[in-house]
Amino acid sequence: MNYSIKDIAKKCGVSTATVSRVINNKGKYSKETEAKVLKVINDLGYKVNSNAQTLRTKISKTIGILVPDINNHFFSDIVQKIEKLLFDLEYSTIICNTDRNQVKENNYLNILESKNVDGLIIISGSSNSFSFEGKQKYIPYICIDREPFEFSNTIFISSNHLKGAEDATRFLINKGVKHPLIVLPKKLSISSESRLEGFKNVLKEYSISFSEETNTLVLSYNNDNSDILQKFFNNNHKVDGIFAVNDNLAIEIIKFLKLFNIRVPDDIQIVGFDNIPASKIISPELTTVSQNTNQISEYAVNKIIDLINGKAKTGTTIIVPTKIIERNSTK
Repeated sequence: MNYSIKDIAKKCGVSTATVSRVINNKGKYSKETEAKVLKVINDLGYKVNSNAQTLRTKISKTIGILVPDINNHFFSDIVQKIEKLLFDLEYSTIICNTDRNQVKENNYLNILESKNVDGLIIISGSSNSFSFEGKQKYIPYICIDREPFEFSNTIFISSNHLKGAEDATRFLINKGVKHPLIVLPKKLSISSESRLEGFKNVLKEYSISFSEETNTLVLSYNNDNSDILQKFFNNNHKVDGIFAVNDNLAIEIIKFLKLFNIRVPDDIQIVGFDNIPASKIISPELTTVSQNTNQISEYAVNKIIDLINGKAKTGTTIIVPTKIIERNSTK
């Protein structure tokens, strides 16, 4: 049998307004009344109609999360931690995997708005800046590793990719590397661009020439063609250190070098970025730059809840430090 708030109120001998206050945990009522209402609700198995409640209050207690690639460990780690923190705060989540596709992203944004989500968390995924204007109501959002089109409209949270890359490059040079190489994906995200900039900064610091025309110190590779690697290393025998802007690229390079009996770290030292689980499994274990996903997730959840409740100001940027995890791919 489906019971209504009126049924609950009648059995408790209180008004429907009192029952509503108890259910929504708002307003004044005594502990005795609360206990009586909750007992009747439990005895009858009453369930709150969340759709009706959302229409009435305009609050859904739901957050939409846009993620570019749920198979990517860094992204999935962030999403899992955010979901858990939100669940503990009694918020549900709708997780949307965009596949780095702008059309798909736009469709998901329309769907999330139709679901009346209270807020959005946008995670990386594109070199394009993010912008969103709700058609039905203002929906606060925060961006993680995805620069907003208007910083004044949101809170931007990011690892310090620039300094992380500087630390990685400087680490290689301090280990004796004379001819460093940076390996990048063919399509650069904002974070990859920052890591490239950090690499260049340190080359300049150590008076290592970098030519934008020849790009002899840059290799673009998407884990898709070992011929590219073979051709590059055949023409660049001096390379003795590699900074790969993510661990997946670093691991692919290590596997390739093994095929040609190029020893890591004796012949070429390698540093990755992200500290994914596989970085501890590959042989040799990968030296890498670790991002603090716990801190990023906590900031993201705290700030989106504060925005929803009107307790935080937009136009804020939060930069989270990184750190080097030294393993056996460097000397």
